[in-house]
Amino acid sequence: MKLSATRLFRGISEEEIESLMKCLQAKKQKYKKGETIIAEGSITEHIGFVLSGMAMMSHGDIWGNTSILGNVAPGSVFAEVYACIPGQPMLITVSASEDTEVLFLNVNRVLTVCTNACPFHARLAQNLLTVCAYKAMQLSQKILYMSSKSIRSRLMLYFSECVKQAGSSSFLIPYNRQQLADYLGVDRSAMSNELSKMQKEGLISYNKNQFLLISKEQY
Repeated sequence: MKLSATRLFRGISEEEIESLMKCLQAKKQKYKKGETIIAEGSITEHIGFVLSGMAMMSHGDIWGNTSILGNVAPGSVFAEVYACIPGQPMLITVSASEDTEVLFLNVNRVLTVCTNACPFHARLAQNLLTVCAYKAMQLSQKILYMSSKSIRSRLMLYFSECVKQAGSSSFLIPYNRQQLADYLGVDRSAMSNELSKMQKEGLISYNKNQFLLISKEQY
């Protein structure tokens, strides 16, 4: 993966990025599937950038219930909001949903232009703002899904966005069944039953995480 092709490093060449790594005190860390990357309640000064694998953001309550807030794919970041607020404890847990490698960047180094006043450093700070805005948009999407009362409507709204992003009626989702249920705020068994009904009715077809939206008629 070329870092220059990602949102955070857009407009910065690979050579300039290499130079930035030293300035930003960047460090890489590998995590095994299921391992916690940053725990809820932790305080961090680093932005996490996923190089490979997949990270999952979740929140747990005192009764043991877990809500999936989203996934972090290669080329995406996490903990950027918490890193930008000094002393702010994490309200979420970030964990590896598969073997994952993360690049950590010191946020103070990102936001403070170095003594060389290199233009690509300023571009990085601008890109970080864009990333934060994109994350806010993703949160708005989830609120849209959760606003629907029925499980079917939540699923179809989510699938609709997947189709738009994939540019195809066939798409791959980053969640297993439990994670998808947690993300949409529904019961797993009830959701699985609804998916089965939708497939029998010819609305969708699926095999594990691969889905095909067959019918685009009003549901």
